[in-house]
Amino acid sequence: MRAAVLEAAVAELGETGYAALTVDGVARRAGVHKTTIYRNWADSDALVADALAGHFAAEIPVPDTGAVESDLRALARSLVATMATLAGRALLATVLSDAVRVPRLAEVKRALFDDRFRRAEPVVTRAVERGELPADTDPAELLKALAAPIYFRLVFTGEPADEATADGAVRVALAAAHARALPAPRHRPRPDVH
Repeated sequence: MRAAVLEAAVAELGETGYAALTVDGVARRAGVHKTTIYRNWADSDALVADALAGHFAAEIPVPDTGAVESDLRALARSLVATMATLAGRALLATVLSDAVRVPRLAEVKRALFDDRFRRAEPVVTRAVERGELPADTDPAELLKALAAPIYFRLVFTGEPADEATADGAVRVALAAAHARALPAPRHRPRPDVH
C-alpha cells in the first residue's frame, strides 16, 4: 500500500503539479481510501516530501571510466534522462512551485541535491588525483556548472534537453574548471582530533 501511494503521489505531481495535487486524487490513483493516506501521512506536504525523497534516494550509479570527460558525460546524460521521466517532471514541478516555502519540502529539496553532489563527488576527486583537473577544483562547484545548462533549458527556456545538451554541459564545466573560473573551494571544518 505504501509503495502504491508514493508512486501515485509522484504520478499526480508529474501530471497535475504541486498546487493541484489532492489527497483524493492520490487515493483514487493508488486504489486506496483517503483515510488510509491520512493514517500514514499528516497532510499532502508530508506525502509529497516522502514520495520525492523515497524516489530519488535510490542509489545512482557513479561512473568510473578512467577519464573525467566520459565520467561527466555519463552523469550529465543520466541527469537529462532522469528529468525526462515522470518523477523528474514531478520534482521540477514541486521545487518550482510554492512548495519550496513549506519547510519539510525545502529540506527534501536541499537533501536531494546535497545527496546527488555527495554521490558524484568521487568523479571529480579521481580526476584531480589523475591530474585531469586543477588540484583546487571544488567538486560541488564543478557539478553545479555541469547541471546548470541542463536545468536552464528545462526550467527557464523550456527547450528540450537531450544528449547534445548533456555533452555541451560537460564541455562548459570542464572549460570552466581548466580556466579556474569556478568558485574557490570552501574549506570544510576539520574534525577535532584529540
